[in-house]
Amino acid sequence: MRTDTGHVFKLEDYRPSDYLIPRTSLDFRLSPDATRVTAVLTIERREDVAASAPLVLDGDGLTLLGVAVDGQALAPAEYQATPDQLTIPKPPAAQRFELRLETEIAPSSNEALMGLYRSNNVYCTQCEAEGFRRITYFLDRPDILSVYTVRIEAPHNEAPLLLSNGNPVESGALADGRHYAVWHDPFPKPSYLFALVAGALGKVAGSFTTLSGREVELGIYVEPGKEGLAGYAMDALKRSMKWDEQAFGREYDLDVFNIVAVSDFNMGAMENKGLNIFNDKYVLADEETATDADFANIEAIIAHEYFHNWTGNRITCRDWFQLCLKEGLTVYRDHEFSADQRSRAVKRIAEVRTLRAHQFPEDQGPLAHPVRPRRYREINNFYTATVYEKGSEVVRMIRTILGPQTFRAGMDLYFERHDGEAATIEDFLKVFEDVSGRDLAQFALWYHQAGTPNLTVSSSYNAAAKTFTLEIEQSVPPTPSESRKRLMHIPLAFGLVGAGGKPVAWTAVDGAAVEDGVIHVRKRRHTVRFSGVSERPSVSLNRGFSAPVTLSVQQKADDQFFLASDDSDSFSRWQAFNTLLTDALIAAFRQVLGGKEPASAARLAELAGRIAGDETLEPAYRALALSLPGEADIARDIGKGIDPDAIFAAREALARTIAAANREVFWALYDSLADKGPFTPDAASAGRRALRNILLDYLSLLPEGTALAAAHFRAATNMTDRAAALTVLAHRHAGSPQAEEALATFEARYRGDALVLDKWFQIQAGVPGAQTVDKVRTLMQHPAFSIANPNRVRSLIGAFSSANQTGFHRADGQGYRFFAETVLEVEKRNPQVAARLATAMRSWRSLEPIRQDKARQALLQIANAENLSADLRDIVERTLA
Repeated sequence: MRTDTGHVFKLEDYRPSDYLIPRTSLDFRLSPDATRVTAVLTIERREDVAASAPLVLDGDGLTLLGVAVDGQALAPAEYQATPDQLTIPKPPAAQRFELRLETEIAPSSNEALMGLYRSNNVYCTQCEAEGFRRITYFLDRPDILSVYTVRIEAPHNEAPLLLSNGNPVESGALADGRHYAVWHDPFPKPSYLFALVAGALGKVAGSFTTLSGREVELGIYVEPGKEGLAGYAMDALKRSMKWDEQAFGREYDLDVFNIVAVSDFNMGAMENKGLNIFNDKYVLADEETATDADFANIEAIIAHEYFHNWTGNRITCRDWFQLCLKEGLTVYRDHEFSADQRSRAVKRIAEVRTLRAHQFPEDQGPLAHPVRPRRYREINNFYTATVYEKGSEVVRMIRTILGPQTFRAGMDLYFERHDGEAATIEDFLKVFEDVSGRDLAQFALWYHQAGTPNLTVSSSYNAAAKTFTLEIEQSVPPTPSESRKRLMHIPLAFGLVGAGGKPVAWTAVDGAAVEDGVIHVRKRRHTVRFSGVSERPSVSLNRGFSAPVTLSVQQKADDQFFLASDDSDSFSRWQAFNTLLTDALIAAFRQVLGGKEPASAARLAELAGRIAGDETLEPAYRALALSLPGEADIARDIGKGIDPDAIFAAREALARTIAAANREVFWALYDSLADKGPFTPDAASAGRRALRNILLDYLSLLPEGTALAAAHFRAATNMTDRAAALTVLAHRHAGSPQAEEALATFEARYRGDALVLDKWFQIQAGVPGAQTVDKVRTLMQHPAFSIANPNRVRSLIGAFSSANQTGFHRADGQGYRFFAETVLEVEKRNPQVAARLATAMRSWRSLEPIRQDKARQALLQIANAENLSADLRDIVERTLA
């Protein structure tokens, strides 16, 4: 584990390396405690670099056994080696030479899960972002592209399966029960995409015929006995391959494509060329063990990692500042895939909810950074919602501005122009400028400037002149290191809505560029005047969430209720209702901290009933509409002086009002939605279950709610319904005999399944109230919990700190103190996981003063710990700044 060096990397300091490594040969002699790695690197000096330039390679905790150049061993005086760096002060004068390195590493003791490690007797690698340097000394940076040939040797009885990137070349038996396999990847790639897996795993085999008729062998490897849980992942992979051919013209390029599922993994998955490595949470699923949300996540993440084959692998990023070039773009691609596979309207709402829950708070807090950061101290801490989710929204805005045909032409040119290169954001934007003839310089600020823009909008209607006027003003709030902001190009989709939800016609407009239903906001203030408007319209803004902005709209409540009932744009209809709910909850919070029902509660309840029963809306959409804004969402919109207990009280009061007002409607609909056939994970079936389970949540607030939830739990035939009922019992009726019985029954049934027990941990970590911190302490002693396993830590500690507003923000500070202790304990093994946990404290300054002080003390407790890792110190110091 590297402790903090204090070094800050800056975008403006980038320069190409003096040397390249066009070919890399690796030989692994696997052993749990002493794996021998022999690397033969073809080193090539750039033509403009002096022969006297030293060769400096990256390492991380390595044990060097030997160094040779062009077959001649170097004397100790001819190189300088530390565990973290190898320097050859006077390399050969030849333009190209061969460097041979031998290192020894210990996979079994690698609890950081970076580089080569061993998980449940399976050897596995994770090299993004800088894990390859834990395997051998290398120019470990994204712009060093190399063709890899890999030989792996191991005892056959311990590791019958030997996998790496590319295509298999040869394999065979050796003496003493050992065997070997050789893999070759013909496509140059950076070291972060290197992968190796070795062990005893079961295989689910498949095949795919590409657009040009090539047959690709597919394999998904899982723990033996779990092959039956990988069928949905295989189906999702084939659909992803077909979709990428149709939507982007991208055909797979190797003879094989393999996925391996492992139980110890820091991330969700990794796109290594031809050998994707997955957290088993995002591969294994059936109706007994996985919820509908799990199936949707598997589909999306399988697609995401596969789509990286072109947006990330064939075209990679020049440096880590360009991370959004592969991640934001690929998130956009997987969002589009899921929208085509499921419901575009429902998927869009879900995307925006995620963005607001995770990225908006990032933009509003001390961890704010541009989509393309300009500096970092630890790159692992920039795998953020801003890079991924906001990065995706920026790509979506390019499509909105240019239109689908021109956007596709730009993507085609991007693939043609930069295939096999390490590219930059400037390269990406240039292809769209070239195909469209547009200047995207102002738009590029979305990549370079942090913060969520706000649009303040007012409107007026002149009946005599038949004109409708919008006054639009944009502002971007200051963020750390950026107090002055430049004006953005914001594509604001809109609609003028009249009686019955029909569009109101207009004949002309002046004051701003308006194209295809989009107002292009480029100045600080715009006056947009529509003429020929025969009736006063309600204005529907940011349709489809055309830009990741906040809106301050001076609009009558009647207009909001009208749009929530009648807007023809499905996203804007949801948005109108969600805004009404949020405004009501904020008003309730402010009225003696949640002690008073909002004035609009009865009207909202009536509208909720109408939405629930509206058969013209798909069930999944209705489920999302009926889901109240989360406590963290409400806190974000309030901004300052947050009392989580008061927010919880306000939210519960409104939920009870809605439930009581719609008792008969909700009961009848709940009964009608019961599954009548075998389980299927398709979107329509999942939507019906989602709606039924949100109705269960409301009905559980009624006097007979405990009995209903208990009956729902007992009758459940799938994990979606079982987990939903358990959540209702544990959260709404904590401590009741029914809740305790259900928790015990669930634990006994799934005692041997770690992934399902993660749900059990997570549900209990989310129980509202001050008592939960003590429960979480107790659960850490459960035999199924392991502080060394990222999934277990995220399910319990992560869920408690990020999703339990009343428990984590307990008034006496016990939640913060427990959290600080636990983060430091996790950090001893895995700095990456600890740093990501610590981001739960990013909004501490928005709390009321007493909680704020206690949160600060907990952060200082972490910051003052000795030998803090670079990962964790970076997050804590930025959070405290």
